[in-house]
Amino acid sequence: MIDATIAGQGTAAPYIVFVCKKNGGKSQMAAALMRHEAGDRVHVASAGTAPGETLNAQSVESLAELGIGVGDEQPKPLTDEMVAAADLIVVLGAEARVEPANGTPVETWITDEPSERGIGGMERMRLVRDDIAARVRELAARFVHGAA
Repeated sequence: MIDATIAGQGTAAPYIVFVCKKNGGKSQMAAALMRHEAGDRVHVASAGTAPGETLNAQSVESLAELGIGVGDEQPKPLTDEMVAAADLIVVLGAEARVEPANGTPVETWITDEPSERGIGGMERMRLVRDDIAARVRELAARFVHGAA
């Protein structure tokens, strides 16, 4: 567990790391949604196994439609230290692989991929966002609301 004083609390808060391949879309989206859902009751990070150069603009725009921002986040690599410190690693999609360290649990979310049904653009991104948001709400209920 990460000391929750990082998040401004007096007790330990869970540390969740969201991972995808490029860390430009889905993992950034999941992290922003969790920050919005759980506030400072969870310490959140996102990273990529092969990070890209920039955030996915449609991903950022789809979050903005809900009044959620990503702040100054940029794609960054997953480190061994992040994995070792995490209480949970959530891998989004099938492209990224993360080996657990020190017994850290790893969950994989195979998210909806509307492009497989011919849906593109912002319509696709909204569907992806909504799928991830539902999963984040369930995870927050498990880690935060269920722990209270």
